[in-house]
Formats: sequence, structure tokens, C-alpha cells
Amino acid sequence: MAASLLARFSRFAFAAVAAAGLAGCGVNAIPTAEEAAKSKWAEVQNQYQRRSDLIPNLVATVKGAANFEQGTLVKVTEARAKATSIQISGEDLSDPDKMAKFQAAQEQLSSGLGRLLVAAEAYPELKANDNFKTLQDQIERTENRIAIARRDYNDAVQSYNTTIRTFPAVIGAKVIYGAKPLVPFTATTPGADTAPTVSFDGPAAPAAAPAANDNGAAPASKAATN
Repeated sequence: MAASLLARFSRFAFAAVAAAGLAGCGVNAIPTAEEAAKSKWAEVQNQYQRRSDLIPNLVATVKGAANFEQGTLVKVTEARAKATSIQISGEDLSDPDKMAKFQAAQEQLSSGLGRLLVAAEAYPELKANDNFKTLQDQIERTENRIAIARRDYNDAVQSYNTTIRTFPAVIGAKVIYGAKPLVPFTATTPGADTAPTVSFDGPAAPAAAPAANDNGAAPASKAATN
């Protein structure tokens, strides 16, 4: 009887020690951190999709402006088609090449969209168009959401990558999961990680030139005449 109890206690103790050892090796922490990063990435793609859905209406509205630069509209439409054709699944987040292609396509669309909005400043009928102003506002708010979603994803990636490289979880990462570092979202074009902003106030008026004297020379400053 005593031997049987001792045997059962030994098995229980071994199981408890094994479970603790596995937990220490990141059996739970690694997949939890990975799923958190994938969830944040899904939000990044949701916000990019929201922006993509707004663009056809924006292009249709801008087309109504007389003599609007057709080349700008074509470039935005083409950039949108390319960006929407590249999708990144959770399994692709550790592939630097796929991530680089996705980022480059989205940055190209951001750049084209920014140029379109800036070009619209020259068209009074667009400035007065309520539909255009609404779309512009929605796009700018979406760009801000994209920036926040990318930041949250990068934070989750950093947490995951730290987990799989830190002892003792690194043992489980290599032996059990074969875990690979995830790729953060890094803008490759200066300013690509900043939401485009557009002001309809127009460019600042140049400072008036000082009046010339009778001999054609500009008047000296007060400091010089004193």
C-alpha cells in the first residue's frame, strides 16, 4: 500500500515538474505572443483595406473636376490595384521578402494618394465639394489609424521576438516550435510612416518687397540708419 502511494506520488511529482519545466520553456508564452502579433497584424490589414475601399469614391469625385490631372488619378488607381493584390497571412510575417513587397506597395499608394490630395488644392470646385471633403477627412483619419495599428503590431512583434530569444523560452522556441522572428513594419521611404495632411488654406503669400527709393535702391533698415 505504501509502495503504491509512493509510486503515485512520484508520478504526480514528475508530471508537476515536467509541466513546470515546459512552462518555463515557453510552451504557453510563445504561442500566446505569436497570436497577439498576428491579431495586431490583422488590424493593420483591416485599416489598409478601409483606406483602399475609400479610394474609388475619391477618384470618382475628383474626376468631376474640370481638367484634373488624369495622370495622377491613373497612378493612384494602379497603385491601389497593386497594393490590394499583395496580402500577408499570419504565416508570412516571418518572411522579410513578402513583408518588404507589401510595405513597398502600400507606401507607393500612400505617396500617390498624398499627391492627389495636394493637387486637389488647385481646384476650387473640389474644395467646395462636401463629398470630397468628407472623403478627405475619412482618409486622413484612416491614415492615423493605420499608423496606430502598425505601432501596435511592431510592439507585439518586439514582445514575441524577445520571448523566443530569451532563456529559458528560447529552448522551447527552437526545440518545440522552431520559431522564427517576425518582421516588424518599417517604412522604407522618408515620411511614409506619417499620415498625409492637406491644408486648403493655400500657400502662404510671399512677403511684400520693400519699396525702392528714387534711385532704385531698397531703403536701409532702421538699425542701419540709427
